[in-house]
Amino acid sequence: MIGTATALAGKRVTVMGLGLFSGGVETVKFLVSHGAKVTVTDTRDENALVSSLSQLSGLSVTFKLGRHEEKDFTNTDLLIVNPAVPLGSPFERVCASAGVPVTTEINLFFQLCRAPIIAVTGTNGKTTTAYIIGEILRRGGLPRRGSLHFGGNMGKSLIAQVEEILPQDLVVLEISSSQLARLRWVKKSPRIAVATNITPNHLDWHKTMEEYELAKRAIVDYQSESDYAVLNKSDLGLASWARNCRSRILWFSSRDVVQEGACLEGEDLVLRRNGRSSVVCARRDVRLPGLFNVENYLAAFCAASILGASPENCAEVARTFAGVEHRLEFVRTVRGVRCYNDSIATNPESTIAALSAIDSPIVLVAGGSDKNLSYDAVGKEIAKRTKAVVLVGATASKIEESVRAGGMSEGIHNERNFEDAVRRAFSLATEGDTVLLSPASASFDMFANFEHRGKTFKEIVAQLAKESDQR
Repeated sequence: MIGTATALAGKRVTVMGLGLFSGGVETVKFLVSHGAKVTVTDTRDENALVSSLSQLSGLSVTFKLGRHEEKDFTNTDLLIVNPAVPLGSPFERVCASAGVPVTTEINLFFQLCRAPIIAVTGTNGKTTTAYIIGEILRRGGLPRRGSLHFGGNMGKSLIAQVEEILPQDLVVLEISSSQLARLRWVKKSPRIAVATNITPNHLDWHKTMEEYELAKRAIVDYQSESDYAVLNKSDLGLASWARNCRSRILWFSSRDVVQEGACLEGEDLVLRRNGRSSVVCARRDVRLPGLFNVENYLAAFCAASILGASPENCAEVARTFAGVEHRLEFVRTVRGVRCYNDSIATNPESTIAALSAIDSPIVLVAGGSDKNLSYDAVGKEIAKRTKAVVLVGATASKIEESVRAGGMSEGIHNERNFEDAVRRAFSLATEGDTVLLSPASASFDMFANFEHRGKTFKEIVAQLAKESDQR
């Protein structure tokens, strides 16, 4: 594996999967800047990858698009795989047979980064929690003598600037299960590991829940006694990690009182560290809606306090932070109907959380591509909490079946395309209602990613507002 970036000079490196996020592009830039001879291979063609390719214009790179060729995996010194590539893919096996080492962008970052890394994972809430940690540290002037770097799975790779990150800096990363699955290869875990929760997700990639949880656990498995793990005490799966953690544990919970960490006591968010207890703020002061966001804040308070953030810094962010795009994001009110974009809800648990956070009558837009998940629980919640649901995409029939099984017989609508679904939802809503996009499904049957879906929703809402103003 690569010990220093200078070791890349003159090496033949194959990048498998350029992708549409920043990881592939920034990896290629990093490799080229250090003198590597780079070949990019992707099963998608130029038209599908135009946005990524435009960022690499002028660089000395060989592209093999629309296909993979075996020679690119044998006549090379190193393979870097995109996180979307399934574990144990045939081409990984080709490299293994040829004695070619295989790694990832996030593995390289962990190997080369000199600053402490605070990494956040979890089925739900990891992006928001990472942003909250970053905001608390930034507003608290932390680190004192260095800089704060923020990125990871939310679409901002830091690999191209890894050599500029100094030992006195801090790095906050969101990290996914597919990234963690291969992080085991280099036996690295972050200085501070935050795990928000674990529920079934990405079972199209991991195949089993056991495999999914094993991947997540890599975030703590290689920590030392001087490191920290921030774990959800109310999540039985995460609570069980404590038995094998070598690191120091801080707990957070919205249901259970904790002695070292953060919890919700009555209506107060409380931080307990080193025998001292501080009320950070009241629950009503937390700007982001929903109990799940209270939990995100409690996890962030723990992580930030380890680094020296004060309860006052934590309280300021809780009262003022407006949230992250596509995560129960308030878009606007149109004719008295509030519209929320929760496109990040790519699994049933996320949609259940969103439904519980809204206290007005809901018209829900749901459905998308299938990740082999059960919709039984979310079907019951949709039946209980919505006045109507508009379904679209590959999972529409599965969700409809679960909603009907949950006791809802009327108010279920199906549309063939996304815009018609949003427009139908708006037509079903009256003043005081909420139109909520929370799909409980991935986006890839109709969109490049959940961001594309969320932006499209906001564009349709904007057009509805314009049409309403013209009446």
